[in-house]
Formats: sequence, C-alpha cells, structure tokens
Amino acid sequence: MQKKSPSLRASIIASLRERRRTERPAAGTRQEGTLVASYNVHKCVGVDGKFDPGRIAQVIAEIGPDVIALQEADKRFGERHGLLDLDWLERETGLLPVPLSPRGRAHGWHGNVVLFRQGLVRDVHQVALPGLEPRGALVVDLDLEDGTPLRLVAAHFGLLRRSRSQQARMILEIMGSRDERPTLLMGDLNEWRLGKRSALEELGPAFGTLPVPVPSFPSGMPLLALDRIIANRPDILSQVVVHDTPLARAASDHLPIKAYIDREQAALRLAESTMLAESHPLSEPARDETLPVAGLLSGEAQDKRNRELVRKAGARLKRAVGRTLGRRDGPRR
Repeated sequence: MQKKSPSLRASIIASLRERRRTERPAAGTRQEGTLVASYNVHKCVGVDGKFDPGRIAQVIAEIGPDVIALQEADKRFGERHGLLDLDWLERETGLLPVPLSPRGRAHGWHGNVVLFRQGLVRDVHQVALPGLEPRGALVVDLDLEDGTPLRLVAAHFGLLRRSRSQQARMILEIMGSRDERPTLLMGDLNEWRLGKRSALEELGPAFGTLPVPVPSFPSGMPLLALDRIIANRPDILSQVVVHDTPLARAASDHLPIKAYIDREQAALRLAESTMLAESHPLSEPARDETLPVAGLLSGEAQDKRNRELVRKAGARLKRAVGRTLGRRDGPRR
C-alpha cells in the first residue's frame, strides 16, 4: 500500500522540527566564496503593514551579497514601476541591476530583479512562466569577477500547484535549451509541500536530489520553505541558511536566504562538462533562441475564475499556518 504524502499541516510541523534541529550561522558570518541570496521583498511592505523601501535596502546591505535575486520588487499592476532606490543600493552596496530591455519604469521582469556586485553579464532572457497568474523568470548568464561562469534562473512560482508543476517543467526546458553552465535556481518557489506531492520534484532531471528545505516564511516565525536556492551541481553550493535579524523579520513577510558558491568547484565542473561534450558531440547544436512567452487564458469570465482560484489557494495557506500557530488568522501573503 502506497504511503500518503505529508499534508500541509504535517509539512509545517516537519519544518518546525528542522528549524530547531539545524544550527544556523550568525547573520554576520562571512565565509569563503561568492555569496548569493534570494529575497521576496513583498512590495516593500513589512509585517507592520508599512511601505518602507528603506528597510528592504538596509536588509540587503546587511546580507552583503555578491549576487541577489529579488521577487516582488515592482508594483504588480498598472505600469509596474520599481519600488526600490537602486541608486542608494549601488552607492551603499555596489550592487547593480542586470540590464533588461525594455525596462520602462520597472526594476525587473514580473517583479524579478537580479543585482550583482562585480562581473560580466553575458546574456539575459526574460521568460513568462505558464499558469493562471502573471509570473516570470530571469535567465542570466554571468561571469563572476574571477571569470567563473554562472547561470542564474531567478523565478517566482505561482500559488496553485498545477501552475508550479508547469513552471518547473519550463525551467527544465530552459536548462535543456542552453549550453552547460553551473546553474542556480533561486527565488520564491511557493512550494510548501514535501515529498512526492511537491511540484519541485519535477526538477529532479536537472537538479537531482533537492537540498533540505530551509523555512523562511512567515518571517516572524518561519515555518515554510517557500524560498529556495538550488544548484544543478550540489557540490558547488554551501548549506542554504536564512538571514534572520530583527530588521529582516520586520521588513517583509519572507526572510532572505543565502549560500556560498565554491568558485573552484564551479570552474572544475564546467571543465568536466566541456570535455564530456567534446568527446560526445550532439547530433545537432544546442538551441539558443529566445524561449517563447507563454500567454494567459483570455476572456473576462476565465480571468475572474483564475483570480478566484488564486485567492482560494492563498487563503488555504493562511488558514493552515494560522491553525498551526494557534491563531485564527494566518500571516499576510
């Protein structure tokens, strides 16, 4: 008889136990390697309901990343203009946004922004992810300051499991359509389930066994590992940890997560992959065209239905977290 996959409530309890078991490095600890981070900034609205981009910028400065992927850094509707002071971030942290075209008034693509300190951007693709919500991903080929090549897939997945499965499969298409590079998938992947019910199991062909999830949501008492940093070569990445400070707990409903890249291992893995490709050439060259943009379902009635499905999915998550915490209302999402 097949065992049932863990329920959302069981997943939350498992996350609590993992949080107690895992010893986390201090927020200010600096290790060797390239520091990468991911942070859902919640449109710069903190847990107190206040819109304060300055707090978000200060949290980013606390982290001191070499590369960081942000989600919800733009307004969601209308002109979707950016919410952060990028000039301040450049002055205080040296971080620059990966250039997009056209940018308009937005910082990123569907709210996704990648900032980096040093290096050379080789290529950028803006991908609209399938599903009922407007979600996207940035695919960035970056050479680090020492020349180490790195590919970042910075993404924000949807609230519906069906959408997350579609989005994970598109990530696999992205991986298969590009030349070999050490690759990180970073972002708010919105998957709170564990085991075979998790939509992230779809990522196995490209990323293998996924690392132990690290609870990052809600920021006041992290229970769910919604945010992830996953490498296609696990040995290039250190343990993923949360950046847990008083300011981070107040600035957004998500805590940032971070890890270090071992540049020597990344360069070694790339050399091995290049030698393998040369000894076993493909029958046809790898595709290098821009990935197609997936459209949303049209029609006013369908749009209304889609919004209602997303609203219900968010409400279920809030209720489950609230029940586990013993509160009537769950955290804002």
